[in-house]
Amino acid sequence: MAIIKARPFDFDLDRDHAALIIIDMQRDFVEPGGFGETLGNKVALLQAIIPATARLLAAFRAAGLPVIHTRECHRPDLSDCPPAKRERGKPSLRIGDPGHMGRILISGEPGADIIPQLYPVDGEIVLDKPGKGAFYATPLGELLAERKIRQLVFAGVTTEVCVQTTMREANDRGFECLLATDATESYFPEFKQAAIDMITAQGAIVGWAATVDQIVEALDV
Repeated sequence: MAIIKARPFDFDLDRDHAALIIIDMQRDFVEPGGFGETLGNKVALLQAIIPATARLLAAFRAAGLPVIHTRECHRPDLSDCPPAKRERGKPSLRIGDPGHMGRILISGEPGADIIPQLYPVDGEIVLDKPGKGAFYATPLGELLAERKIRQLVFAGVTTEVCVQTTMREANDRGFECLLATDATESYFPEFKQAAIDMITAQGAIVGWAATVDQIVEALDV
């Protein structure tokens, strides 16, 4: 066991049964001209976590621990995108529309892919998910069971939506969850803080939170 100085109390990292999940660090969300920016968001907030996330990713790779990347995207025919999701609100572009980096959030399009700074290497799992949570309509649960994973370290975007949704789903499935606080971000900083507070409240009701430095130190790589 490796002890991580976490909130609300220390997290006992079991290296033999732990994995890193990086949620939706996609060009459409993070880069200028992508879907996130067309919604009026400041993508510079998300870009700011790239160095810390890259450092966390490098530490897991150096330790030889499993890494999983997710991408929120849909089939080209939109058969897995409910109208209630696509038609909500009044954005300038909708899922499936042509954007600056191909069709918005469509599998195989450049904008739906992971940013180069965090790009997966051979052997790392990449999951395309049609929903906010990474367990919905994906084989994530089976993949974790096959690898006997019981602990999940989370990074990615956005904290209060896809990251928190997946953490809550993982918690319900019995996983111990740790959020890397400086490797996750929101377009709304106050939402990030609120999400971390909710996750760690009541004795880590959903999970723990720690900085990348605290996690990397415990990995001892």
